[in-house]
Order: sequence, then C-alpha cells, then structure tokens
Amino acid sequence: MPSYTVTVATGSQWFAGTDDYIYLSLIGSAGCSEKHLLDKAFYNDFERGAVDSYDVTVDEELGEIYLVKIEKRKYWLHDDWYLKYITLKTPHGDYIEFPCYRWITGEGEIVLRDGCAKLARDDQIHILKQHRRKELETRQKQYRWMEWNPGFPLSIDAKCHKDLPRDIQFDSEKGVDFVLNYSKAMENLFINRFMHMFQSSWHDFADFEKIFVKISNTISERVKNHWQEDLMFGYQFLNGCNPVLIKRCTELPKKLPVTTEMVECSLERQLSLEQEVQEGNIFIVDYELLDGIDANKTDPCTHQFLAAPICLLYKNLANKIVPIAIQLNQTPGEKNPIFLPTDSKYDWLLAKIWVRSSDFHIHQTITHLLRTHLVSEVFGIAMYRQLPAVHPLFKLLVAHVRFTIAINTKAREQLICEYGLFDKANATGGGGHVQMVQRAVQDLTYSSLCFPEAIKARGMDNTEDIPYYFYRDDGLLVWEAIQSFTTEVVSIYYEDDQVVEEDQELQDFVKDVYVYGMRGRKASGFPKSIKSREKLSEYLTVVIFTASAQHAAVNFGQLFLGMYPEEHFIEKPVKEAMIRFRKNLEAIVSVIAERNKNKKLPYYYLSPDRIPNSVAI
Repeated sequence: MPSYTVTVATGSQWFAGTDDYIYLSLIGSAGCSEKHLLDKAFYNDFERGAVDSYDVTVDEELGEIYLVKIEKRKYWLHDDWYLKYITLKTPHGDYIEFPCYRWITGEGEIVLRDGCAKLARDDQIHILKQHRRKELETRQKQYRWMEWNPGFPLSIDAKCHKDLPRDIQFDSEKGVDFVLNYSKAMENLFINRFMHMFQSSWHDFADFEKIFVKISNTISERVKNHWQEDLMFGYQFLNGCNPVLIKRCTELPKKLPVTTEMVECSLERQLSLEQEVQEGNIFIVDYELLDGIDANKTDPCTHQFLAAPICLLYKNLANKIVPIAIQLNQTPGEKNPIFLPTDSKYDWLLAKIWVRSSDFHIHQTITHLLRTHLVSEVFGIAMYRQLPAVHPLFKLLVAHVRFTIAINTKAREQLICEYGLFDKANATGGGGHVQMVQRAVQDLTYSSLCFPEAIKARGMDNTEDIPYYFYRDDGLLVWEAIQSFTTEVVSIYYEDDQVVEEDQELQDFVKDVYVYGMRGRKASGFPKSIKSREKLSEYLTVVIFTASAQHAAVNFGQLFLGMYPEEHFIEKPVKEAMIRFRKNLEAIVSVIAERNKNKKLPYYYLSPDRIPNSVAI
C-alpha cells in the first residue's frame, strides 16, 4: 500500500505546542485518504519548536496531492496550536511543501494547499477553485471594516485585541513586549512620579534635562548638549524624527509678513530675502494643520495650549539649514509677532520650543500614527479580505503587515482612546488628536506615499543643493531596492499587463483600499484598479516602504528588512530574488555605515539592518 512521510513543524513562540489529538487527511486527484491520527507511542508530539515526522499508509494511490486537511480534537484542555508547515514525501520520493503559519484553535480544522503561488487563472481544478473561494468567504466574515471615528480611514471591526482573529493577534511574547514597552514609556517619561512635569508649567530650562535621565544614546546625548542651538534646530527638520515637513519656499506667504530688514543679519549672500527665495535658499515649515485644534482640557486644573507656527529657514554658505523667522500663529498682527534670531536669547529660544512642540504633535499623530500605522492597517485588512494565501501578492505582503492590526487595536484600547496615554501626556489629548487626523486625511494622497514623488513635491530632491538630507538619500536607496525586488516578483507571476488587469483578486484588493481605507476620496489619488506591471510594482513598493522604511524613519525600529522567517514562497525564482534583495540591502548598509563613520551625529534610521518589516515588529 502507498506510504507517505508527513513532517509537521510546530511554531517556536510561547504556547505554540498542543496536547490535543491531531488528525491528517490527504486529498488527491485520484481520491481521499482516511483520517489518520498523528501520534507516536511514548512521545510528546507537537511540542513548541518541534519538527515531527509520521508515516501515513493509505489504501490506494491518491494521485497528485491537492490538499492536506488537519483537524484538532480535544484531549484534556483545549490549547491553541501554531502550525508552521507540513512537508509531504510521496511514495514516488517527491517532496511537497504546505506552508501554514497559522493558529488552529479549539476543535478546529484547516485545509492547506501546496506552497506554489498561483493566480486565480492558474487554478483549473474545481476543488482548488472551491478552496480558494471558501478561504476568502471565511476571511471576509472575520476581517470586517469599521469606522473608529468619523473621517478616519476605516479600521478592523474589533473593540479590543482579544476580539481579533487569532492569526493576527500578538503572540504571547509580542503581547508581553507591548505591555512592557507601554510600562517602559510610562517609566521613561516619569508619568507616574512626575506627571506635574507635563501638566503644569516648567520653571527652568534645566527641567528639560530630566527627560534624558533614562534615555541615553549617542543621539540623545548630542541633542541634550546642543538642543538650544540653531544648527541643531535646523538639522532636526532634515534628519530628526519628523523629516517630512520641510519644503523649499518658492514664494513668501502673505500670512508671514517677514521682510529683508528683519532677517538681513541672518542672510549671508548680500541678497534680499526675495532674491534668496528665488535662488532656492529659503525653506519653510508650516503647522497650519494645528490652527483651531482644541487643546487638552481633560484636567480642569491644568491649562494647556497649542500653537500653529510658521517657521522660515535659511540655507547658509556652509549648506546648513538654520531658522531665521518664527511666527507662532497663522494670522499676522500685533498680538502675533515674528520672532527672530536677533531677539533676546530666551524669546528666540521659547519661539523655537513652541515650533518643536508643534512638530511633536504633527509627528506623533499624523506622520507616525496616520501615515504609517493606520495606512498599513488599511493595506493589511484589504489583503486578508481579498487575497487568498496561495496568491503571490499575499505571500509577498503578509510579512509587512505582521501584527499591524494587533498593535493598532491595542493603540485604540490604551493610547489614543479616551483617558489613554495621549490624554495624559499630550496637549492634543482629549480629542484634539482626533481632529488632527480628520483634517490630515484630506491631504493623504497616494503620491505622498511614493517616496521619490513626495521628496520632489517638497522641492527637496536636489542632492547637491541640499547635501545633508540623509533621510532623503537613504530613503531613496531603500525605495529603489524595494522597487527592484517587487518588479522581479511581479515579472515572475505576471507575464504582461493583461494578466495584471485580469487578476480580479488583485483588483478587489486595490478597490478595497480605495473604497474603505481611503473612503472613496477621488482626491486621494489612490488607484481604483491597476492595469500594468509597472504600476503594480509601484503600488507594492508603497505598501512595503510605508510599513517598513517610512515607519522606521519616524519611529526608529530594530529588525531587518528583507528577512522573511516565514517561508510562504517556495519557488526558486522568488527565493533567488529575495537573495538579490538582501544583497542590495546589505550594500546600502555598507554605504550608510561609511557615510556615518566620522559623523558626530550619525543618521542610521533608514539603514536596512535597523528597518523592521512592519510597523509592529
């Protein structure tokens, strides 16, 4: 009788193993096997991290194996089981891989296809078409869209983390990490012991040093020692945690009535301010989004305030960016003066502090939360709803949305919810942060997520003219590496543009993002469909770059881009493309390391060895 060798790999995360009964059935072109109990005498099967092999003998030849069915039945107490993969050795000596990387809960079952990526058009066999359809039907019931707040991109329909599908919940270790990181943040910021530092006035600039007591690294030490200087202030717009706002000023705004006479002490080329603008030496950061946002009123004993400043910056003869004028609110007038470097030391310093405070609010709520976390969640939900596990784009993207929905759900539970950390520590808490997102969504466009286009739109693309913009330089290298990789993957599975256009699952994925994530806003520029391989590669690059590199640049991550520990792809051409991708990234690491070698303030946030695959890793 034909005999198969079945190898079963259990996950290595906490509580991944099971003591339940595990049954296996094989479904082939010539028939189906009986249900076989996978069990070895006097052996503890399916322990955490284990790889176990079993001989399965069937009554008759099954032909080509299409599906493997796994059933879990209660032994004593129910425990979830994380199945990584199954490898099947056929009676003819062939090996077939069945990737899983999913949890099986309760008295559950799962039906797996072999690991070869397939478009819907490649499935001609009824049972495989049926499996594909049922998987998406099940997922669409599990992954439902929900409006968390009016005007927000839609998010997952789950009130709390435990309501999420088990496959996208944090592993136990990751859940513990989240709790520990949350507690660490509270500790580092002295929320518990020194809440008054954040919800009452500070009386001395030395109070700032208390922030750095438990935050110590090369960058924080340099910022601590030089934060009052104009050069550091300007540098942070280029290479700090929010390097996405500065843009070249092509015309002085009427709402900022600054004159040459006011700033001539800062201009080094004997040109008027208007001439400096024409020469491309003036830059601007405008915090108009904050105008009219309600300040935090959650504590009736504490008055908190918000500014909506405009900051004018100048590129000096050393090609360094320095501030030359600051107006703290949007409407000019006697009560809204323009502060200058020639003002008294502390007037000018306080004006810069207000700008930095405003930058913090935009960074946390818009640059970080909206434009990486919430956008990545949109991509993730749409992926689970519209792309089956066998689809090559699911295999490509799943690592880049890993735990994204979970961490965002936790954030809605603990951070940005009413009485959450935002309400305790931010001047935009108590609803202001919600208003900010509602406004910023109107400016959330597809082109603004395309890194090269976003840089160019702000007039910041000339590397010779602006030589110290490392966020741009490193970001472009990583973008190009990712795009090269996605182009290779697309070319493997889509032989021409027509195949792209006819891939209905892909089109449904893109449509879900547009209709639900972007709320069908035509002005967003998000495509409703994709009709060419080139545009598909760009779209995939946007998804991956947003979740990995862009998030790392504004959040400072610590894991590797290009590493795919879950082997969803089994095809040799894709694995070779992954190797080339990693080599390209390694070359970028070397370039950045060489550039940083002699710098007092190195920039490494976009070094691929520090970029996580997703916003939650």
